[in-house]
Amino acid sequence: MSHQTGIKANEELLSFFGRCRDRDVRVVKISIDNEELSLAEYSGPNSDAWEKDYESLIQPMLEESQPCYILFRLDSKDNAGYNWLLFTWSPDNSPVRQKMLYASTKATLKNEFGAAQIKEEVFATSLEESTWEGYLKIKRNRDAPVPLTMAEEELAEIKRTEVHSDIGIDTKHQTLQGVLFPLTKNAYAALEKFRNKQLNYVQLKIEIDDEVIELASTADTNVQDLPKRVPESHARYHLFNFPHTHEGDYLESLVFIYSMPGYNCSIKERMLYSSCKAPLIAALESQIGLVMEKRMEIDNATELTEDFLREEIHPTKSLNRPMFAKPKGPPNRGAKRLTKARDSSGLEEAA
Repeated sequence: MSHQTGIKANEELLSFFGRCRDRDVRVVKISIDNEELSLAEYSGPNSDAWEKDYESLIQPMLEESQPCYILFRLDSKDNAGYNWLLFTWSPDNSPVRQKMLYASTKATLKNEFGAAQIKEEVFATSLEESTWEGYLKIKRNRDAPVPLTMAEEELAEIKRTEVHSDIGIDTKHQTLQGVLFPLTKNAYAALEKFRNKQLNYVQLKIEIDDEVIELASTADTNVQDLPKRVPESHARYHLFNFPHTHEGDYLESLVFIYSMPGYNCSIKERMLYSSCKAPLIAALESQIGLVMEKRMEIDNATELTEDFLREEIHPTKSLNRPMFAKPKGPPNRGAKRLTKARDSSGLEEAA
């Protein structure tokens, strides 16, 4: 979810929003000055088609290292008036604080202007992305389907065929996916705090002898400390609220991590953690109301880097599918076989 900064539009900008909805305005530049959303500049159309105006009007308004917002009027209309495109400029060489400030204020700008009239959004970090060709490339990438890994495809197939059953924290159910041990009161209380943003990390463990899922840790954790929370000789379930930015938005993504350090665990422990994982996730979603944006399994704590989590949550879309390469035959399979054809007299002759 995105978080806002409390920065609001000043009176001049609000007044301008009330009168800029007609054909006289094509593009509006908005910046953050003195902790206010302010009108920087605006321009009317240069032609009768927005596609022709896109590059010629947007690029001159961009500064090399200063983020900004640009509202660009399209030619399509609905009952509320003209449709608009929100262009967020966040150059790579701008200060991190500026990037975060603009990312966190974008939702406020959309509400002040009227989110219903913004039909499209573009996020650019380089001048190349602000061109018309850059816009078309961004649009193609956004519309392309997200590739699934083999594990994700298998999980999707399981979800399509799984048996649904009522799951409670005080009961133990056996399903086609495994067995669910009940959560202890401490674990349940910690998960509720996690849901309410009072905790950003919860670690759960299975008490094998008691057949319950117990709370292991609620230490305040950032991305750099996350690998330190993973035990080297025991399996664990981890829930982590991962703060990051993506395409100009500040996000906090709930990540479920199942850590299994290979053969350092006993066979019984590996089987129990594997069998409890899917029913536990179902219980967390249905009983506690957690919405997990990504579920992943690791066997080594060093995998948990910020880049790894970002790629798992926002995988890079590829528009190029690799061509099938026919494998080569065995190197020593002998000479080609000669085929023989029969003549009209019934005798065989070499073809």
